Amino acid sequence: TLLLSEQPQLVKAWTLQGVKFSTWMQLCQVVEQLPTITVQTAGPVIALPFEGSFSMRCEAKGNPQPVYRWTKDGQAIDPLFDLGVKKERNNGSFVIHSGRLAQFQGMYQCYASNNLGTAVSEEIELIVPSTPKFPKEKIAPIVVKEGQPVILECNPPQGIPPRKIYWMTIGLQHIEQDERVSMGHDGNLYISNALEKDSRRDYCCFAAFSVIRTIVRKTAMSVVVKSCRFTYYTSSACPFLPMEAYAIPERRPSLLVPSGVQSEVRLLKGEELVLECIAEGFPTPVIEWTKRTEKLPKRANLKNYGKRLTINNIEEEDDGKYTCEARNSVGDTVHYFNVMVEEPPRWQPEPPKGQLAVVGSDVHIKCSASGKPRPVISWRKNGQPLDVLDDTIVLHRARPEDSAVYQCEASNRHGTILANANIMIINLPPRMLTKDYQRYSVVQGRDIIMDCKVFSSPPSTVSWNKDDTTESVEGERFSVFKNGSLQINQAGKEDSGEYVCFATNSEGKSAITALLDVKVSLYKCAFIIRYFLDDGMLQIINVNQSDKGTYTCTARTNLDQDTASALVTVLDVPDAPEDVELSEQKSWSVRLAWVPGDDHNSSTTEFIVEYEESQWDPGTWRELQRVPGNQVTALLTLHGHLNYQFRVYAVNGIGKGPPSNPTDRYKTLPAAPDKNPENIQIQGHLPHQMDISWEPLLPVEHNGPGLEYKLSYRKLGVEDIWKEHLVKRHAFVIKNTPTFIPYEIKIQSRNSHGWGPEPKVVTGYSGEDLPTASPQDVAVEVLNTTLLRVSWTRVSLHFLSLSQVHWLRKRSLLHSNRIPEERHFLTFPGNRSHAMVPGLRPFSEYRLTVNVFNKRGNGPNSDPVTFQTPEGVPEQVPILTVSNAQRDSITLVWAPPFEANGILTGYLLQYQLINETLAMGDMQEVNVSSADTTHWLLQGLGEMSKYMFYLSACTRVGCGPQRMEEGSTVTEASEISEAVNTSKNFHLIDGLEPGTVYTVCLLAKSRLDNASIFEDVIQTRVKGKREYLHLGVSTQGWFIGMMCAVALLTLTVLIACFVTRNKGGKYAVKEKEDLHPEVESQGMNDDTFGDYSEENPLKASQCSLDRGMGGDSDYGDEEECQFNEDGSFIGEYSDHKNRGSVRPSPVTA
Repeated sequence: TLLLSEQPQLVKAWTLQGVKFSTWMQLCQVVEQLPTITVQTAGPVIALPFEGSFSMRCEAKGNPQPVYRWTKDGQAIDPLFDLGVKKERNNGSFVIHSGRLAQFQGMYQCYASNNLGTAVSEEIELIVPSTPKFPKEKIAPIVVKEGQPVILECNPPQGIPPRKIYWMTIGLQHIEQDERVSMGHDGNLYISNALEKDSRRDYCCFAAFSVIRTIVRKTAMSVVVKSCRFTYYTSSACPFLPMEAYAIPERRPSLLVPSGVQSEVRLLKGEELVLECIAEGFPTPVIEWTKRTEKLPKRANLKNYGKRLTINNIEEEDDGKYTCEARNSVGDTVHYFNVMVEEPPRWQPEPPKGQLAVVGSDVHIKCSASGKPRPVISWRKNGQPLDVLDDTIVLHRARPEDSAVYQCEASNRHGTILANANIMIINLPPRMLTKDYQRYSVVQGRDIIMDCKVFSSPPSTVSWNKDDTTESVEGERFSVFKNGSLQINQAGKEDSGEYVCFATNSEGKSAITALLDVKVSLYKCAFIIRYFLDDGMLQIINVNQSDKGTYTCTARTNLDQDTASALVTVLDVPDAPEDVELSEQKSWSVRLAWVPGDDHNSSTTEFIVEYEESQWDPGTWRELQRVPGNQVTALLTLHGHLNYQFRVYAVNGIGKGPPSNPTDRYKTLPAAPDKNPENIQIQGHLPHQMDISWEPLLPVEHNGPGLEYKLSYRKLGVEDIWKEHLVKRHAFVIKNTPTFIPYEIKIQSRNSHGWGPEPKVVTGYSGEDLPTASPQDVAVEVLNTTLLRVSWTRVSLHFLSLSQVHWLRKRSLLHSNRIPEERHFLTFPGNRSHAMVPGLRPFSEYRLTVNVFNKRGNGPNSDPVTFQTPEGVPEQVPILTVSNAQRDSITLVWAPPFEANGILTGYLLQYQLINETLAMGDMQEVNVSSADTTHWLLQGLGEMSKYMFYLSACTRVGCGPQRMEEGSTVTEASEISEAVNTSKNFHLIDGLEPGTVYTVCLLAKSRLDNASIFEDVIQTRVKGKREYLHLGVSTQGWFIGMMCAVALLTLTVLIACFVTRNKGGKYAVKEKEDLHPEVESQGMNDDTFGDYSEENPLKASQCSLDRGMGGDSDYGDEEECQFNEDGSFIGEYSDHKNRGSVRPSPVTA
């Protein structure tokens, strides 16, 4: 976008404000545009595992259409080839889908380019959080004497905030807290003086992360408090003394948190300030908070039994020294907090804007940012760095090739902001943006504006002619605006006609025609109404000061009237202060006085004093001081060698009022600098050099001409003589330094009038090198099945290092075959010589190596060490099911554990009776000595009794966790047949009692849950009767009649066939049946129906029952009667050679 309206001194006829989008698009097709990023992802982006996808947005406009590229961590990438994601077709955006997100973590930046330049997005950080975990560790019990302090460290893992810490027991009961026992802001639990009741074995620290829905627990800690008051023997801890001598000795307070006498606290404006003092001593100390030289802010809150001071939304005035004092009857102790409120970079007053300039002109691009520490300004052109140290770029006698997108980046330790400024250097003849022959209509006596929007460089001169005349329209009623539009005030009939707008510059000329029709009004209004009355309510729109006063409402009837009055007070921002004067003028200070303006019914809360100086930033007003609303003077402290002027404006509850008129100029005398550079940064990017940078003084802080800095340095504890360099920039590189050596550094400012104050000395290190040595004598000590202690000989280093322990699981000792390698590592700070390795798998073989590394890279690995973890207890069995419940027995079925963690020796089965009140009976125990056993029949149980069963798998080491299951015995025993042949669709049940109701169930032999595949209720026939009971439609009279008719018809057909057979011999079909008998029929005759008689009419399939067939009927179509859904499941576990009988349990009819 060509931001023409943002350069006031150039905006004339070609200003683009108010241009319709369609007109702007026509211009874009003709005039080339620099790329401008319009949409970008606001970082950081947190990739939570339960979210589906994450968008990285980057859209830009320009002419020609921009092309896009991305960088990740400063390196160019292609999203398709490097990340495996596809960019969108018409922009640079891409979407990352959930999966292996770790590879996507990093800092991303988008570049949009065309042949004119390159626009750059702000950096977008993609964070892929890992699951927070406490390390697995064995914590020794803490043993203290009564009255001594105790600190239980939580050290919670890092994770996505917010994070909440809780101290509870293993049973999830909160640890009671009070003035003596409390949790600190760091998550640790502090006991100021231990009592005997504090002894317990299950102090647990829980960390909850609500965003990722995770709660983790640290290993339980044990505290043992020893008391001598009830000890009747002598020991080193409790010598023999009279009983009255064993009272807890009084002790003066000392601080557990924080350490030392003074702390420095830096935080950002708007954050929450948290200061905490936790003291130990006896009696329990009391904490008191104060702020030096003034009272605590009203927003201050005391929490955690007075030990924690918090201030929400901290401001600059909250800077200063805070004091906490811990006091008891024996004495007191004090700690000082030096609180400094800082700010991230922000544009002051706004980011640099795009400009359009003619060839040969001077272009100034200014980039001002504020923050604390003061931001460092850096420049880029089309994404490429520029060697410009100032906050302003000046293009002298600009040329077309200077057209580009200039990026300004302001950064301090709290963040970075980036702005793109499109600078277009072009000469272009006038191009009309308003439609030619546009028609306008206006009522006689009203005002009319006719548009003539034009784009050109340099700016065009616009004139209007009427009805083909050569002279421009003129007069009091005609006005030509800067954007070229013509306004006619109080149009008359004589103003109707054709108007021509001419636009001319040094590159050419253009014109359009506008048609105006002035019409006679049919309506007249005497005045503008601002008052509306609706159903007894008076509404006033566009309220101003003239509306204040008393309003009276009168309600009348034929018999009576009533009135009510209301006083309306109009509130507004305060008027500008008057009579602003300077007094008490000194070299570097002055007193400012003023007379307040009208506050418009809202009391003035404060006055703001601003200054403007003519040397470094002329025309820019900056805030200097704020004064309470009840004061009308201010003593201003000034810098030297500046030419000031001042103004004041008032603030009330409505807002800020207009500023006063500025004062006369006041010039201060030059002087030596009154401060030195701050925020000294010492880094070693290369092994044999040291990079030093600092925050330079602001231009207004120079106090005089010729500012420069004296950099002094020497080796810490080795050299006495300082080496010095005078520099004008705010960075310096010291080369040929030894590797990783501590240095003392100080920086002092000076100008032509003298030196600044004595500087502070800071300490830093020269550059470090890549590690070349590996740890030696690596030894391991297996502490238990999952924990290992590894030790090694320290490496002699000349750099700041960290240690890494790598281990991989090669195989399980339970199986000879190898398993996929599981690689793990842990990082430990400092040049250590030992570490604890948790999370190992029992009964496994591992390989372990150790190395050291620093920010330059990894050092070589040590020689590998192979070790084995001992056998452990098995995991919990995955399933335990109660099956085949009888009157006095139950069958238990289970599956072996997924991880045996050793050689499985069997199972421990325990059970106990549960009564109606859920009380438990005596525990019974059964040892299952075979590891291959997965079911067990428990006999001798009580009828209609409920039991709780516990099963755990065992190795030679012991038994693992239990799996619990509940089950009950039944009142009536059921009978189960042997396996049913699934090649048949029926099964014969004999031995039933006549006239008895039975429940028939079909079960799968391998199922663990006793679920029926088929279940029905039937009643056997009484001897001598043909009918039988069946629950279904067969009990209906119409159905019985229909079936009798079918039987009669079938009998008739059979008789006819019999007669025909005797006459004509055998049927051909019958011959084939005799020659080729069906295999299934043979099986039925030989095996299944050997004992069948009319006295056993029960059919084996559900189909025969549902169809209501009699005892002599056929068994029906075999295909229709198969159990299609579960037949294959049954067949897998059935025995084709056994034909068992079933004796169903009788049901009371």
